[in-house]
Amino acid sequence: MLFWGQSCPYLEVFEMKIGWIGLGHMGSPMAKRILNAKFELFVYNRTQSKTEELASSGATVCTSPQEIAEKADVIVTMLTDNAAVEEVLRAENGILSGLSEGKTVIDMSTVSPDDSVRFAEWVKAKGGHFMDAPVSGSVQPAKEGNLVILVGGEKEQVDVCRPIFDVLGKTVIHFGENGKGSAAKLSINLLLGLIIQGASEALLLGEKLGLKKENIIEMISASACNTPIFQMKKNAFLNETFPAAFMLELMSKDLGLAKAEIEKNAMSLPLAGAVEETYRNAKANGAGKEDVAAVYRELKHLNF
Repeated sequence: MLFWGQSCPYLEVFEMKIGWIGLGHMGSPMAKRILNAKFELFVYNRTQSKTEELASSGATVCTSPQEIAEKADVIVTMLTDNAAVEEVLRAENGILSGLSEGKTVIDMSTVSPDDSVRFAEWVKAKGGHFMDAPVSGSVQPAKEGNLVILVGGEKEQVDVCRPIFDVLGKTVIHFGENGKGSAAKLSINLLLGLIIQGASEALLLGEKLGLKKENIIEMISASACNTPIFQMKKNAFLNETFPAAFMLELMSKDLGLAKAEIEKNAMSLPLAGAVEETYRNAKANGAGKEDVAAVYRELKHLNF
């Protein structure tokens, strides 16, 4: 059995017992990759039906986060927001109730840096290790193991858990102490929101001036302004259909977190304020469960 805190020999890494809490759009394909990599996997989700596919493939379904913590060496949480993470940690049958010394909690949710530091303090008080490790990427990269994993925490624990990270992502970046992974996620998601809104505005200006949308898309694709995310979203822009790869309501939440950090640090970032307002309005107008690219339609309604 692997001794936590020491480097892990390659032949022993699959003896890690992994607990996974949160089987939403991203969590489910990520957990499936862990199971397919032959780790022993324990799963919990508030909606138990979401555990059925993994259970049929060999995962053990647990009845509470406490049971996950008791049975697993590494506990991964992939939840909607800070309130959900706090509940899973501190509830009567939560992770902290079952956590013992030397175990590791990896929170891959998108929360504020301050929340990650707070969660780390709770876990460390129980003798455990904590990493905030949110990811950059959406459902397809999650299925393919091509996520970018943004880590805050002790470098030694990053090394110990690298076999898990390597199953889930193509790149692992350690940014420093607890909270820094969450800070990195807010930074990259601010840029993501800006790129998608910027592309939407460019398309709408061209359309307003009488250009064909397909020609504008061809122009952007051939230019220095082309990006991988534009290529991923161009058919959504063209067809004006927005099945969710990354739900707009989650982007709105993340931009709200970024805005709070900007204000707390007395910064002036005009684009950040504008993009946060656009996504917030799009959510209020019913686009929350659609893809982030649905911000195009929100802006179109304002201009046509």
